[in-house]
Amino acid sequence: MGIYYEIYKELGAHSVMPDGVEGTEFAVWAPNAKAVSVVGEFNAWNENASPMIKEENGVFKIFLPEAREGMLYKYCITTEAGERLLKADPFANATELRPGTSSKIANIFGLRWNDRGWLEKRRKWDYRASQMLIYEVHIGSWKKCQGSGKFYNYREFAHGIADYVIDMGYTHVELMGIAEHPYDGSWGYQVTGYYAPTSRYGSPEDFAYMIDYLHQKNIGVILDWVPAHFAKDANGLAEFDGTPVFEYADKTRGEHAEWGTKVFDYGKEEVKNFLIANALFWVEQYHVDGIRVDAVASMLYLDYGKEYNECVLKKEGENYNLEAIELLKNLNSVMKIRNPGVVMIAEESSVFPKVTELVENGGLGFDLKWNMGWMHDFTEYMKMDQESRKKNHYDMTFASSYMYDENYMLVISHDEVVHLKQSMLNKMYGFMDEKYAELRTAYAFMIGHPGKKLLFMGQEFAQYSEWDENSELEWYLLEDRRHKGVWNYWKDLLDLYKKNQALYELDFSREGFEWINADDHDRSVYSFARYSENKEKKLLFVCNFSSNAWKNYRIGVPEAATYKLILNSDDVKYGGEGMTEKRVFPAEIRNCDGRRFSFSFDLPAYSAVVFEF
Repeated sequence: MGIYYEIYKELGAHSVMPDGVEGTEFAVWAPNAKAVSVVGEFNAWNENASPMIKEENGVFKIFLPEAREGMLYKYCITTEAGERLLKADPFANATELRPGTSSKIANIFGLRWNDRGWLEKRRKWDYRASQMLIYEVHIGSWKKCQGSGKFYNYREFAHGIADYVIDMGYTHVELMGIAEHPYDGSWGYQVTGYYAPTSRYGSPEDFAYMIDYLHQKNIGVILDWVPAHFAKDANGLAEFDGTPVFEYADKTRGEHAEWGTKVFDYGKEEVKNFLIANALFWVEQYHVDGIRVDAVASMLYLDYGKEYNECVLKKEGENYNLEAIELLKNLNSVMKIRNPGVVMIAEESSVFPKVTELVENGGLGFDLKWNMGWMHDFTEYMKMDQESRKKNHYDMTFASSYMYDENYMLVISHDEVVHLKQSMLNKMYGFMDEKYAELRTAYAFMIGHPGKKLLFMGQEFAQYSEWDENSELEWYLLEDRRHKGVWNYWKDLLDLYKKNQALYELDFSREGFEWINADDHDRSVYSFARYSENKEKKLLFVCNFSSNAWKNYRIGVPEAATYKLILNSDDVKYGGEGMTEKRVFPAEIRNCDGRRFSFSFDLPAYSAVVFEF
């Protein structure tokens, strides 16, 4: 096929009118097939009715005037061994609703858009110094249609999520696996249709409407994208023409045994082109604002998820997948050239160097990397009892030793609240009333810590149960004052974030963050300051993860100023005790925390307080 980043305009099923005759041209890459025919509603699924013509590059083509938009079809591939396979179109733009597996003829190149102003603004957007508060959402379980339990369609979801996101104060929505996939329980991460938004929630037109509507409401859209592996389903990409066309031929490299999936052959130019063109497709045809690349670590290492004796290394002692690394570098380079302002995010859990460094400087070229180390230390600490927290105090500060090595995003994603990991509320140690207070404190620590932010749906109101993709969120919990308190508190944290450049302008610069006291392990208290670029906005955070309240807690401060309490997680409106009522604290000349100036205040148990100065 060669390198052509709009290959999806050539391959697949497209409405054309050669010589004034309206119909559909089908084109599919099946280089090792003996023969290919197209079957569908237009020829009564007759495998012999519409044989395709093979070109020199392994592409089979045919024009059928009787095939029209909306009709279902598949390719009947005859292998060299004479076996016949019925395959969905790898470049299909629409699909049959599961459990059906057919492709559907669709025309996405005439979609109507009203977001030109948003796209022009996006071209100039600098994520480094900008707000990023991301709400991660699974469309099928955020809410369901009242009374019926059915999914929202894309249009219904667009209106519901826009109203909610605006009310809460998020800047972006991140959608879990949206490309077509056969199994609901895979959450969209075992893909069969890379060029089709899942039909579970409607048509391509509905999907485009959703993105267009969110843009008109000034909400960015990030898609999860899965180039690390694909589903083995018989109708999909696996052994597409009877041979491993898209996957590595060597099964030690071509399969993820733990996930039951195939691995793309990143060494093939056609496969690299398929993947890069696909990422560009979602951005350029559907106007998405960011691509979060799933499972990057599994791509980078040849021995990922494998026992030592299973792994075939390219060179002795080298376990990098150089072909995958080249793919990611090319992807990020091309994306930045063609679509400035689109943000590329890596879900990368290893210590691979320079993930967010520019390609020309030897990096992978991503804009942001999920900080999985911070997430792990943070959630594990919150599970600990009081004595264990004292002993493991530096788990919560360890991220500061590397937080400027990459451009990090702090994430509490869907992966942290499934598979018996418990919801965020139930990760907290102690009695139930304590859990709410601890969660509020934890969220303040997260918002104050450098890095862009992502929270998975339901955790903003302290959902009690683990996430279940089959059920809508436990919205009824908002009738409980404790859950409503967490919800109100998270909402006010987002408002605090958006009103203070100190919390986002210098996320990736040492000038934006300063520990005040990172060593108060006996009292399990952490204090730090955040600064805006011009130093006009300055905030002081104090987080107490102890069950003890500390009367007259003294803290050293950066300068002689008046410190005004602007947020207190112990406020009664959040479900707290309302212990700290005083609002203004002038600094006095008194040494504390190695500083000349300090002040004291009553610090409630399991609480976070924020001062401006």
